[in-house]
Amino acid sequence: MNQAHLHLIFNHVPIVGSLFAAVLLAAGLFKHNLTLTKAGLIAVLAAGLFCLPAQLTGEGAAAIAQQLPRTSRALIHNHEEAAELGFWALEGAAALALFGLLLLKGASPKARLLALLALAATLLSYGLLARAGNLGGMIGHPEIREGFGTPDEL
Repeated sequence: MNQAHLHLIFNHVPIVGSLFAAVLLAAGLFKHNLTLTKAGLIAVLAAGLFCLPAQLTGEGAAAIAQQLPRTSRALIHNHEEAAELGFWALEGAAALALFGLLLLKGASPKARLLALLALAATLLSYGLLARAGNLGGMIGHPEIREGFGTPDEL
């Protein structure tokens, strides 16, 4: 198993995890259910933690992907840039979730506001990570590229 294989295993978790966490957190907030809200915040935190291995295996995967036929440096660069943006958005959401959990524990009235901010940041990170995943898919799956089979696809 090489870095590219590890990267492919790990990179799906933050995408699906951030969506799951956002749905769980939204359900808790909109139903005014403290248990679901806490579970949603914990799920955001977990998604943020699971994003770390995907980020850490990216460079090794890029080195391997550069050797693949029909793969340009531009494809890899676009994926890297999008993934880094999504990574930092999810890490920010995880930080908000952690602070939200601490405020919930202390029964602070600002806990709901922080949980709403964590939800917004998680939704943003999901969109950014889904885009990064799509761009990453174009590296190993040339058939999903626009213009596949033409000289312009690279």
